Amino acid sequence: MNDFNEEVKNILSAQKTFFQSGATLDIKFRKDTLTRLFNKIEEMRPEIHAALYSDLRKSEFESIETETSGILEEIIYMRKRVKKWAKPKRVGVHLNNMPAKGRIHPEPYGSALIFSAWNYPFQLALSPVIAAMAAGNCIILKPAAQAPATAEIIKKLLDSCFKQEYIATFLDGDGKAAMMLKHKFDYIFYTGGPNVGRKVMLAAAENLTPVTLELGGKSPCIVAEDANINVTAKRLVWGKFLNAGQTCLAPDYLMVHEKIKEPLLEKMREIIKEFYGESPQQSPDYPRIINEHHFDRLSKLLENQEVFCGGSTDREDLYIAPTILAETDPESGVMQEEIFGPIMPVVSWSNIDDVITFVNSREKPLALYYFSTAKRDLNTLIQKTSSGGLSVNDTITHFINPSMPFGGVGESGIGAYHGKYGFETFSHQKPVMIKPTFLDVPMRYPPFGNKLKWLKILCK
Repeated sequence: MNDFNEEVKNILSAQKTFFQSGATLDIKFRKDTLTRLFNKIEEMRPEIHAALYSDLRKSEFESIETETSGILEEIIYMRKRVKKWAKPKRVGVHLNNMPAKGRIHPEPYGSALIFSAWNYPFQLALSPVIAAMAAGNCIILKPAAQAPATAEIIKKLLDSCFKQEYIATFLDGDGKAAMMLKHKFDYIFYTGGPNVGRKVMLAAAENLTPVTLELGGKSPCIVAEDANINVTAKRLVWGKFLNAGQTCLAPDYLMVHEKIKEPLLEKMREIIKEFYGESPQQSPDYPRIINEHHFDRLSKLLENQEVFCGGSTDREDLYIAPTILAETDPESGVMQEEIFGPIMPVVSWSNIDDVITFVNSREKPLALYYFSTAKRDLNTLIQKTSSGGLSVNDTITHFINPSMPFGGVGESGIGAYHGKYGFETFSHQKPVMIKPTFLDVPMRYPPFGNKLKWLKILCK
């Protein structure tokens, strides 16, 4: 560990020297490095997809849909706009400071430490890296150890593109993450669960390092009686069982109006069969649970539950069927923690006020989903609930909108990123005020004498 500690120290020192050279401030440098990364990802796509299959049994379609294509689009989006975002912005100044000019200068923090998660191991590693690059930072990345094949390919990708004085990648080992947190970084970006997020924040506090925490939580899905059952069923099944439910944004539990509960669940069962066949375990499009630890955790959540459909498991294959539970006890274990797997608990309702009370009695979720044709309760949900984001008549897809921030609130996260919001996350907004010397108002200087009466008049 002493050798590892020394290695991190040396790379941080090299990154500090490189950053202070001003190289990363140059917009051409930022755009060129983003282009280099884009080209390398394109070149290595087959290897990346193979790694994702190895770790999560993701099909090539799902790997493109949820991992590589979004990253390539994000690079294009950032590269096109970084020059505009990096320009100083003129702002007004207070009357008491006149004559003067005000500007906001976005400046990079320096060296950013990025921890990524295992469920979308390529996308969740590279997305904050791209934002940090566009903002002009140096980066140390630790990909998720639970997805070792993807972590290896990320290291190979970044090491082939960039020197470690700019971007360095460390693979995991016993205690390495904790060791890294003992060093003084200029920014820390963590994606994962709230328990580790607390440890990251505590470690960051030692050096007063700013942090972004992208966490998760139990995202509710509220279905009104006027919802389009066919479309709702498809979008719920897609969003819940994408990546075998291992999605921080997945609808965690379903709150469906009692009048349409039975037809909606029947339609969802039909859609599961349509998507994955009679035996989802044989489907090339249905991924697997990441490891035995999570398989055992999810299997325990299924105990003593009434299963509406699915429910079968195979530990050797790390397979858990797409599962919908019947009416679920709100006090049961499956309703107490984030599921992060292919299990959908169901709670029926008849009064929207009861739904709001139920949602608000729990930690603030990363997302809230609402399905309704007339959307009569939408404004009530917006005003009376709090969540990282709210999506109407769809699941997951609001994540890919670069014009909107993505992040949590409270237990589900601190800070946001994507598009310009990612650039701003990794940038300090430095205010600069410029005053001339041709006019110097004497009133502010001692002795004050009878100036007090004028101050009271001016400062009413």
